[in-house]
Amino acid sequence: MTITALLQAVGLFIATNIDDIIVLSLFFARGAGRSGTTAKILVGQYLGFLGILAAAVLVTIGAGWALPSEAIPYFGLIPLALGLWAGWQALRGEGDDDDAAVAGKSVAVATVAGVTFANGGDNIGVYVPVFLNISMAAVITYCLVFLLLVAVLVGLAKFVATREPIAEVLERWEHILFPIVLIGLGVAILVGGGAFGL
Repeated sequence: MTITALLQAVGLFIATNIDDIIVLSLFFARGAGRSGTTAKILVGQYLGFLGILAAAVLVTIGAGWALPSEAIPYFGLIPLALGLWAGWQALRGEGDDDDAAVAGKSVAVATVAGVTFANGGDNIGVYVPVFLNISMAAVITYCLVFLLLVAVLVGLAKFVATREPIAEVLERWEHILFPIVLIGLGVAILVGGGAFGL
């Protein structure tokens, strides 16, 4: 792979994943003080992103029946449902005891993976045309570069979430921001993709 192609892969990853920093930072804030939070977020992000890449590659090689483009907007139901559930828990005051305030809440690998995959509809829409215009060897190289950059993205989100002024805001408002961001993300995916005739 040439330097130009490598830079194109990096640029494509940044353009399609920069919004994940906000969501991942909220996951870090949610799980602050809990052991294993970073590992769970990293594994969840990788699982979700592998799903995105698998879908993009399948569509590229002609398996559009496996993931019709009309289905992509409905991925918005995943963060919408997770956001509504998190909002319901916040309203009920679940997890607000002193121990939870000190240790944070548990972050599930499946939740991170689901949100990552659902938020990847735009990634799939961008990756497929690019993949259709390059060789399969280049597609594999792009995917490998993307997978390396996932760890960088998670590390950057952790860095942002643990800066003291940001961490204080996230810690104080996470129980409100987390559901709002997920609900907003879900609605944006549904409306942007024209799901349910929106």
